[in-house]
Amino acid sequence: MNEPDQQYYAMASETVCARLGGDTRAGLASDEARRRLAAHGPNILPEARRRTMVEIFLQQFASPMIYVLFAAAAVSWVAGKHGDAVVILLVVLLNAVIGSFQEGRASQSMEALRKLSELCMRVLRDGREHMMPARDLVPGDILLLAAGDAVGADARLLEAAALETAEAALTGESLPVTKHSGTLPPGTLLADRRNMIYSGTQIVAGRGRAVVTATGLASEVGAIAALTGEAAEPKTPLEQRLEQFGRYVLAASLGMLVLVLALGTARKMPFVDLLMVAISQMVSMVPEGLPVALTIALAIGMQRMARRGAIVRRLAAVETLGCTTVICADKTGTLTRNEMTATALILPDGREAEVTGAGYAPEGGILAGGREITALHDAGLRALLEVALLCNDAQLVPPDKSDPRWRALGDPTEVALLTLALKGCLDVAEARRREPRHAEIPFDAASKMMATQHGRGSAARVCIKGAPEPVLALCGWDRNAAPLGEITSGVESMANGALRVLAFAEVPEFTLDEHAGFAQFNGRAKFLGLVGQMDPPRDEVRIAVAQCRRAGIRPVMVTGDHKATGLAVALSLGIGREGDLAVDGRELEQMSEQDLWRDLPRISVFARVHPAQKLRIVEALQSCGQVVAMTGDGVNDAPALAHADVGVAMGLTGTDVAKGAAKIIITDDNFATIVHAVAEGRLVYQNLKKVLLFLFATGLDEVLLLLLALVLGYPLPLAAVQILWINLVTEGALTINLVMDGPEGDEMNRPPVPADEPIVTRMMLRRMVLMVMSSVAATFGFFLWRLSTEAPFALVQTETFTLMAVCQWFNMLNCRRETSSVFSPGMLKNRWLFGGLIAANLLQFAVIYASPLQRIFHTVSIPLADFFLIGAIASMVLWTEEIRKFFARRRQRQAKESSEG
Repeated sequence: MNEPDQQYYAMASETVCARLGGDTRAGLASDEARRRLAAHGPNILPEARRRTMVEIFLQQFASPMIYVLFAAAAVSWVAGKHGDAVVILLVVLLNAVIGSFQEGRASQSMEALRKLSELCMRVLRDGREHMMPARDLVPGDILLLAAGDAVGADARLLEAAALETAEAALTGESLPVTKHSGTLPPGTLLADRRNMIYSGTQIVAGRGRAVVTATGLASEVGAIAALTGEAAEPKTPLEQRLEQFGRYVLAASLGMLVLVLALGTARKMPFVDLLMVAISQMVSMVPEGLPVALTIALAIGMQRMARRGAIVRRLAAVETLGCTTVICADKTGTLTRNEMTATALILPDGREAEVTGAGYAPEGGILAGGREITALHDAGLRALLEVALLCNDAQLVPPDKSDPRWRALGDPTEVALLTLALKGCLDVAEARRREPRHAEIPFDAASKMMATQHGRGSAARVCIKGAPEPVLALCGWDRNAAPLGEITSGVESMANGALRVLAFAEVPEFTLDEHAGFAQFNGRAKFLGLVGQMDPPRDEVRIAVAQCRRAGIRPVMVTGDHKATGLAVALSLGIGREGDLAVDGRELEQMSEQDLWRDLPRISVFARVHPAQKLRIVEALQSCGQVVAMTGDGVNDAPALAHADVGVAMGLTGTDVAKGAAKIIITDDNFATIVHAVAEGRLVYQNLKKVLLFLFATGLDEVLLLLLALVLGYPLPLAAVQILWINLVTEGALTINLVMDGPEGDEMNRPPVPADEPIVTRMMLRRMVLMVMSSVAATFGFFLWRLSTEAPFALVQTETFTLMAVCQWFNMLNCRRETSSVFSPGMLKNRWLFGGLIAANLLQFAVIYASPLQRIFHTVSIPLADFFLIGAIASMVLWTEEIRKFFARRRQRQAKESSEG
């Protein structure tokens, strides 16, 4: 009992009820229900343990970069430089506090998205009907079902009267599924188990009774949740690069330590002085500002995305989106509106009409032959629309103060017909009041039709709606109607266009016999027309898909629909291209890994796939070197969301399981927000590369400057605390603002960053060498010249220290763009950065002229006039890079002219 995969769908309903100990008339006794609740536990899914703030805080220290900083602080402390050690530790602490604060805010945002209401269901117990929380359901409970109910447990149907369920959240099927209580063959796929209802779905039409078969983790939703928990969460590309980078920095800093000790020993320097030089070099090698800059860059990206409707649950996921090469998008509700819409008509005389507008709002019209037609002036259209709204169980609720949207009650297919009638200028409420329903034959999956009688006696007429083939078979044909072959061709044309086609007919002056079936209408029905419907794509999706293509990102559709429908929608959106393949769940199951890898580049649609297969799709793409983003809103998306490089869940329609598995949540359910998030991720990575270039150019010139002095036998141009000042204060005032640089405008016209690209590229290395060489040449040359003037060494060291700081200011301007000049108009947009420059100037003046700081950092006052000379010499760094950029821009123009020619 309470075990999944018992194949209850293949057993008779009486057998299932007896096996579970259920009583169809009285339900379970309260005592028995309490015993079962104690045995099976509450009907809930266990939540993943939330990390405490202490755990989040400690996680911030798990990085090789942080380990290097700890080592530098330890060496400083052992050498007696306690102030230096404290400064380094304060930087590490600040990084941890910022990261913890941002991740804590993300968790709070997630809590705000959780549903506040508790699901309740009608249950038969002790011979009476009770409304009770779904968490108290147990196997064997008898559920009483009606339209509008949410299903809180897996159950086998005992009775089903025109019962339909919405299973998009579980199977991805966008249309309601008709249910029955008969048996099914063993091995029936989950999406085709018409005699079962599942937790997480909704009843949209009809009524019924069912016996609970599984609750909690034993339900299908529970199995998916368990699968999600088992999915290993991959490290982001940024984390992988930084881990590798941290190891390189650690090795380089240790190598530098050994080199300095060897050189100092050869020169027979005093051990204490030698150790201080080694500490200085180690501090220069380690970019202390990188962890803080990294955290702030990701946090700023996270805040920018939040303003655009995306909540980031994990900071590094911001950057991962920027590296994404494939987006696996769930169709229903993500690419489409999840609102069925009538888009095409064929009238009995063969006229074809187009229906404008999308969604449930009656905005738009009906166009035939290039002009608008309405039921007020077109008798054929009026007859079709009257039958469509009368042979219909749905309701369309207009906007009110509580909700500004048009809302659907009932089958979305039928709601779309009501919207169509309103577009055709019919008053739905008045038509139903004028012709009330007196009898009906409910929709049946076997017949694929529904019939209702309106009026009595000679005024009675029967309205028929259903699939085209059985409805057309009932119709007699008159001379005024288009040939049957022409109508049949119209049906095929609509179906090939990914439309769901319904046919309509009426039998005038006829009294319906509810027990005689549809055979009573043979040859008597009059064909009234066809209506083609589809779940329309969101308005912004085509543009978003085109942007993804330009950005080198390949979209792939994952849908619960049939593959032909999915492929047609994919082609219309630009997701699929001519020659692309669509693969359904059965075909995927039969494919070997080699076949899947071979066909992946051409597969644009995966249809009718179950959760484990979605996981396999993501893993196959990742094994081919792709960085995969998975979007979705249903329970069935959760395992793939968790395993993808970045899972993106829908905040409005998404289930709690999907939200919990995702790294990013789109609060407006807008697919275009994904594109904004990708652009933001690319901007974050772009700014991080600027920071890295700046930090290492400034760090290496300090190392090279000190090594030159050490090798050539000169005194040290910079004291260890002065190096700390440049690395922590001067660079800190600039790097924190450098990461706030805005977009350059072409982020979505560049290819994705390769997952195996090193964090420091060849272009960055070439620029770094040029900037370091010009900075060292200017600073060391100035240092030698000032020594030759026999000026006091404290003054020379202070001036050299200031010159190095000013070189960093110019290098910061160099790092902002790879080819654009620092004097281009767009370079002045980052007010934060220029505020940082002003702050760096003021701080440099303070460390030179404030007595307390002079004692700590070994500086002396220098003549103000010398600042002009220092600024002129330091600008050499800027002019050298400007010359490189000029030639780089000229090469780009020549390459562009050559390609266009």
